[in-house]
Amino acid sequence: MAEFYEFFAGGGMARLGLGEQWSCTYANDIDRKKAASYSRHFGAEHLAIKDVGLVATRELPGRASLAWASFPCQDLSLAGRGIGLTGHRSGTFWPFWALMGALNSEGRAPHTIVLENVYGAISSNCGRDFNEIGNAITSLGYRFGALVMDAVHFVPQSRPRLFIVAVRSEIRLPEVVTRSDPTGLWHPRSLVEAKFRMSAEAQDAWVWWNVPVPAGRETVFADLIEDIPTGVQWNSHKDTLALISMMSPVNRAKVRAAQREGVLRVGTLYKRTRKGLCRAEVRFDDVAGCLRTPSGGSSRQTIIVVKGRSVRTRLLSPREAARLMGLPEEYVLPSSYNEAYHLAGDGLVVPVVAHLADSVLTPIAQTVTQQISAA
Repeated sequence: MAEFYEFFAGGGMARLGLGEQWSCTYANDIDRKKAASYSRHFGAEHLAIKDVGLVATRELPGRASLAWASFPCQDLSLAGRGIGLTGHRSGTFWPFWALMGALNSEGRAPHTIVLENVYGAISSNCGRDFNEIGNAITSLGYRFGALVMDAVHFVPQSRPRLFIVAVRSEIRLPEVVTRSDPTGLWHPRSLVEAKFRMSAEAQDAWVWWNVPVPAGRETVFADLIEDIPTGVQWNSHKDTLALISMMSPVNRAKVRAAQREGVLRVGTLYKRTRKGLCRAEVRFDDVAGCLRTPSGGSSRQTIIVVKGRSVRTRLLSPREAARLMGLPEEYVLPSSYNEAYHLAGDGLVVPVVAHLADSVLTPIAQTVTQQISAA
């Protein structure tokens, strides 16, 4: 069983995705509320609730096969105002990386490191942040490559995320995990162009990871909706009309089209600010919009249910949000709506992690074990 460290652990969604072939020997998060959920599900034996900048190498046991770091995204997202890696939140990448550097000095650098963040990390600060991450990776003797994996291939939620996978240069990679060129599914044009804007050292260290096309998704958004929602109530008719009144003509036409179908249609709705006006935007494509935390001005996602002339609305329930993240039904959510929604909206989609692990991370870990045994 391969060992790993889980930084910025949140509710432990990376751990859930990695599965039983991996053993977590250290987990870290600064958020006590998220840590409470983590410890409820996994126990607190290896969990340290503290700033990553205060973690010492002596706290990290052995030499992990993998270090996973889903560092904060706020300053790298479109709402981050271009602060990037100099920001208070996303800038926590640097103390994490300093810790990896300290492990490297001790001869204990993890064989593989995964960095996960928002798609906007590719273009943040005109690509300078992405380039800095690449330079940091190569400075410690790693090869690396990146993928943009959209959760929509696994769950009915549109959620593209950037995954940077770095592997020690001395490790002989199994042929199955690499490819000679990018693939459109995981390597969009923006990523390919960003790669060729990086430093020469980073480009020389680049790897195109080979992740197969996943099996077709079997669920649509309506499949995940609770018949009797927990933690939320249906809006009044007046409040539903108020939401419809906030729609543009295009979005109101979507609702009328759903009514004309005469069958049950379940959609999602977000409040957006467009040209200074608060608008309600709706979609009926069987996919939820990207879950977001309420902080920073983002609105919670609203469900809209249409059948004939009947139109009903309510907030997405905590359990529905958890299902959109691929969390198992037995995962115990916080009793507070805000805490549960924040836990889900700030987390990882479990089946995405599982697919990356099965395709790349676990084969590398197995190869490392074989190389160490043969040495």
